[in-house]
Amino acid sequence: MDANQESIANPFGMDENCQNCPALCETRENVVHGYGDVGAEFVVLGDSPSEGADESGIPFTGETDRELLDVLRSVDMVEDTDADEPDLKNVFLTYVTRCRHPDRAATDEEVVNCEPYLNSEIRMINPEILLPVGQRPLEELAFEYTTLSEDELDIEERHATTIRGRGFEILPMLPPAEQTDDEREAFVEHFSDVLGQDYRQTKGRRGR
Repeated sequence: MDANQESIANPFGMDENCQNCPALCETRENVVHGYGDVGAEFVVLGDSPSEGADESGIPFTGETDRELLDVLRSVDMVEDTDADEPDLKNVFLTYVTRCRHPDRAATDEEVVNCEPYLNSEIRMINPEILLPVGQRPLEELAFEYTTLSEDELDIEERHATTIRGRGFEILPMLPPAEQTDDEREAFVEHFSDVLGQDYRQTKGRRGR
């Protein structure tokens, strides 16, 4: 699977008419695949599309997602958080599941159905840092890329810390809408510290 270097929306050309989850096909507006820089060193992983993302087809867009983009803007990864198609720098945005149901969270089966999309994006991008936003994204990454057990994966305890993974570092984040001002400040400070480290020294040395 090759990336379309000219497109930052679904650059890997994943199925935009996916029919793997019949119940979600009836409720979604769009299948929301990843968006951003295919050579990014950072991947932000949310749970599932918000209403705004479902309407636009672009992850983390709309009123309810503005706070996440504000966090990225604070570390110079995005300029205009109100843009319909945000101009991102060195970051790729994606989700555990790609379709929205307005009345419930995704089922375990729906998560499993979407895993090939997520795994392919991570494998192709080969990032240095993974930023899971919320409990399920943290579990999805940690089970795959660390040796941690379920009782070690509390998002409230892991917020604004670094988990050393297999070839990646994982920086868990509470959903911005659930953060206090102090928690927001703690994450931005920790993220800024990570950005100041020489995390790029191993970029490109791992096989894709």
